[in-house]
Amino acid sequence: MINLYMDDYRPCPGGFALARDGEECLMMLRDCEVNILSLDHELGFGQMDGTDVVKAMIHEGLYAKEIYLHTSSMYGKKRMYELLYQAKPADVIVHNGPMPAELLEQIARSAGRSE
Repeated sequence: MINLYMDDYRPCPGGFALARDGEECLMMLRDCEVNILSLDHELGFGQMDGTDVVKAMIHEGLYAKEIYLHTSSMYGKKRMYELLYQAKPADVIVHNGPMPAELLEQIARSAGRSE
């Protein structure tokens, strides 16, 4: 089981696999069981954005156990949250914002112990 961080620009937090674009994120969701997924919205000119990724996730039934939205785009965050919240299975937790610093630190620490 992996934690997955989708962002075209920001550095990847410790304990996460990185997807730099929407296609890579979807491929990893198809191929791996994902515990925590953190999504950006703006992924570069001419690329899928976070809303496109969420729509594909819903269409294909690709969900992580827990989903965070770390984007700085207020419109993107609102749109992704609304889509995910309406479509998610009951056991999936969707957060309307980024992961708390304490959780990021805990994941990085536990990843360091398992390497």
